[in-house]
Amino acid sequence: MSLHAVILAGGAGERFWPASRARRPKPFLRVVGGRTLLDATCLRARRIAGPSRVWVVCGREHAQAIRRATGLSASRVLVEPARRNTAMAIAFAAVRISRADPQAILAVLPADHHIPDTAAFAADLRAAARAARAGALVTLGVRPTRPETGYGYIDVGVPVGRAHPRLRRVRRFVEKPERRVAERYLRGGRHLWNAGIFVFSARAILEEIEAHAPDLAAALEPLRARARSSSAELARSYRRAPSLPIDVAVMERSRRVWTLPVRWRWSDVWTWESLAGELGVAPGRSRLLAGDLVYDDGAGNLVWGLDGKAVALLGVSGLAVIDAGDALLVARLDRSNEVRAIVQGLKEKGRLDVT
Repeated sequence: MSLHAVILAGGAGERFWPASRARRPKPFLRVVGGRTLLDATCLRARRIAGPSRVWVVCGREHAQAIRRATGLSASRVLVEPARRNTAMAIAFAAVRISRADPQAILAVLPADHHIPDTAAFAADLRAAARAARAGALVTLGVRPTRPETGYGYIDVGVPVGRAHPRLRRVRRFVEKPERRVAERYLRGGRHLWNAGIFVFSARAILEEIEAHAPDLAAALEPLRARARSSSAELARSYRRAPSLPIDVAVMERSRRVWTLPVRWRWSDVWTWESLAGELGVAPGRSRLLAGDLVYDDGAGNLVWGLDGKAVALLGVSGLAVIDAGDALLVARLDRSNEVRAIVQGLKEKGRLDVT
C-alpha cells in the first residue's frame, strides 16, 4: 500500500483579509518561515509520499497558479468545478487516486498550516499510515495550549493496543465549544484539538462515505462507475453533492476513527491573532511582517505594511494593522476571528474589487 499526499487548497482564507484575496488566497502568502504556506506544505508532502505521489485539490480560479507554484503535472492537480467543502474534495481525490492505485493510503493535508518540525511530522504520518493499513481512519490531534473556541476538539478514548503505540480510539468530536467548556477541556487534559490532518485508505474512506453520507455517495456514483469522467459529469456530481466537512459527513459517525496525539508544534494560522501568537507577539513586543514600522510605543501589535510607507502607532496595543494598498484593516487581535464578516459585508455591497 503506497502513501499519497493530498493537499487541500480550496479554502478562501477570508479571516486573513485584506492580505488574502480571491485572486491570491492564504496558501500563497509568506507569513511565517520564509516560504509560502503552500510551498511548505508541498515540502512536507514530498517528504512523506515522494514527488510522484503528491496531489492538490483546488478550484478553477487557482489551478494554473498552483501548477506553477508546485511544479505538479495537470493530472495531479484535481480541479473542482464548485466549492463543496472538504468531504467532496477528499472523496474526489479518493476516487481519482484509487483508479490508478486501488490500495492507496491518503494523507490529507490542508495547504495553510505551519508545522516547523518536518522530521517529527513525517515520522507521525508514517505511524498513522500503518494504522490506516489496518483499516482505521486516523485524525491527528494537537495538545491544546489555550481555551480556543474556534477549533474542533477530540475526546480521546482508550489506547488502540501494542501494535499501534500512541494511537487512541476516539470517543467523540466536539465542534467549537463555548469558552467555559474549552477551559474545562484545557484543564482536564483528555481533549485534543482536531488538526484537520487525516490518514486513511482510499477504500476505507469511500466505504465510510457510503455507510454514513448517502447523499455524497450518490453524487460520487457516476464518477466511480467510469474509468474516466468528463468535465460535464464531474460538474453534475458536484452540483448533487452536499457541502459538508469530512468531520461532519464521516469522522463524527464512523466507528473506525483513531487519533494520534502529536508532540510537534502546529498552527493553522487561521486568524491574525493565531499568526501573532505563532510569531511571538506579546505585551511589549510587536512583530513586523512587511513595510516600515517607525514608531510603536504600545507594542504587542502585528503590522503588515507596504514598502515605502511609514507606519507609526501611538498609545495602542493588541492590534492587527494590515495594509494591502487598496484596503486597510485595523482590528483588535482578539477579535480577528470576526474578519470574515467584513468580507461577507463587502460581497453583499458588491465590493468584489477588494475581496
